[in-house]
Amino acid sequence: MSLSVQPVPILKDNYAWLLREAGTGATAIVDPAEEAPIVAAIKDAGGRLDLILLTHHHADHVAAADALRLRYRARVVGARADAHRLPRLDRAVAEGDEVALGAARARVIATPGHTRGHIAYFFPESAVLACGDTLFSLGCGRLFEGSAEEMFASLEKLKALPAETLICCGHEYTLSNARFALCVDPDNAALQARAAEVADLRASGRPSLPARLGCELLCNPFLRARDAAELGALRVRKDNS
Repeated sequence: MSLSVQPVPILKDNYAWLLREAGTGATAIVDPAEEAPIVAAIKDAGGRLDLILLTHHHADHVAAADALRLRYRARVVGARADAHRLPRLDRAVAEGDEVALGAARARVIATPGHTRGHIAYFFPESAVLACGDTLFSLGCGRLFEGSAEEMFASLEKLKALPAETLICCGHEYTLSNARFALCVDPDNAALQARAAEVADLRASGRPSLPARLGCELLCNPFLRARDAAELGALRVRKDNS
């Protein structure tokens, strides 16, 4: 079983993620907010869409879900806790539930902090994590609805995943995150190397994502925070930078 992942640039700096299970051709899109580029990516991948996976309710992650459902007769999956403010769900899920994509299985992880009902989808056999706006490369999401304690607990869950896990997050924020990370951890050699890599990728118009969790554990100041208070202080400092 092989799961391919493709970032689809949408809006200003968002990514939707096209996931395809090779054995069956089953295809999913994560957090679709703009129809045209996603339709083009689906066409290039064979023209099939089975699932629409939503991580949270913000419009820049869900705006095209209903249009894509109608176009492809795809099923929409999202958090039961946020069903009242998501597009209509064909399946409402919570932590511990499994979502099938062909032969692949995703485990649902509750990751509140950015929003209260935020979830992530982890495909263990392929080590793929679709994490929306909870974890970014070299950063984490703003605490719009949740607390630093909730975000810290959510990141602790993600830190426990295998080091080879591919982080498929919702925004191309890595370059600005790198600048902030270097301010708070300037002597970190792994961070310096990652920042240089990201600068080269973005200068050539390539995405900085997906990122490997193992690298993030060495470089990301929010994953390296020792407790919720430190994470909260970092988040405030980042918000005001």
